[in-house]
Amino acid sequence: MKYFLDTNILLYADDGDAGPRHEMSVNLIEEAMTSGHGVISTQVLQEYFVNATRKLGIEAGEAKLNVELYSRMGVVQVRLADILAAIDLHRIYQLSLWDALIVSCAAAFGCNRVLTEDIQHGQVIAGVKIENPFLTLK
Repeated sequence: MKYFLDTNILLYADDGDAGPRHEMSVNLIEEAMTSGHGVISTQVLQEYFVNATRKLGIEAGEAKLNVELYSRMGVVQVRLADILAAIDLHRIYQLSLWDALIVSCAAAFGCNRVLTEDIQHGQVIAGVKIENPFLTLK
């Protein structure tokens, strides 16, 4: 089954100071890419680029290469319908609009899980289960 990776997983994979989150993220991305089950969105790619260059200090050219690499996964193009669905999820579940957009895009692409640490673990929203892959590291 397809599963959606949130931006924080991509960022931890580039952050050598992230400790066990770094190693786990590298493994999650590798599995997502080799299995063909990993999905991201254009929102995630944009957030990755901005945070990788601003917060992690990665050179823009290298971050662009990473965006190109990550785009080999399934990529959801954010559509108006996804934004409107996200607004409804925001209203119902009190999620940030950005987190709600992650969930709405995951649902639209047929993912059964979202891997993130930004939304409460174990919730099922729009038919998508939220999983924090780092929960055991705390």
